[in-house]
Amino acid sequence: ILPSIPHGSSGINAEYGGLRNKREVWRVKYTLAKIRKAARELLTLEDKDPRRLFEGNAILRRLVRIGVLDESRMKLDYVLGLKTEDFLERRLQTQVFKLGLAKSIHHARVLIRQKHIRVRKQVVNIPSFIVRLDAQKHIDIAINSAYGSGREGRVKRKRMKAGAGGAGDNDEDED
Repeated sequence: ILPSIPHGSSGINAEYGGLRNKREVWRVKYTLAKIRKAARELLTLEDKDPRRLFEGNAILRRLVRIGVLDESRMKLDYVLGLKTEDFLERRLQTQVFKLGLAKSIHHARVLIRQKHIRVRKQVVNIPSFIVRLDAQKHIDIAINSAYGSGREGRVKRKRMKAGAGGAGDNDEDED
């Protein structure tokens, strides 16, 4: 019996929603592997080793700041338990969807790429932007976006211009 989809892959979107390609997953997995490797190396040192204390706290603080690790779980042992999904949750694309600014994860990606989303006062057009915990509540529609209080989009302006110029053109529909 052959799988309905070649090579047994149900697609990137079934596994991790809204990603462009596998490279985005590989990049996150590589970052996670580097962090876990550093944590494993530090765990081999003694508890009171100054290097373990200094570098371990630096890793833990960084992971808490981006929101991957909970503050109640600030130990190197918990770093080894992190998953790829924990990092993918912190992407701007996922956060925009979760906040309800977009109808779907794909719509979130489009809004970000078309510069409709800002984080604090900065317009961000990178869907893989990692949102820090303190910046999460500052994700919003950009000020100059057509979705925000900016001017209307190109099509709406064109229709308004056409509507104002030829007001008596649509009479044959009403008969």
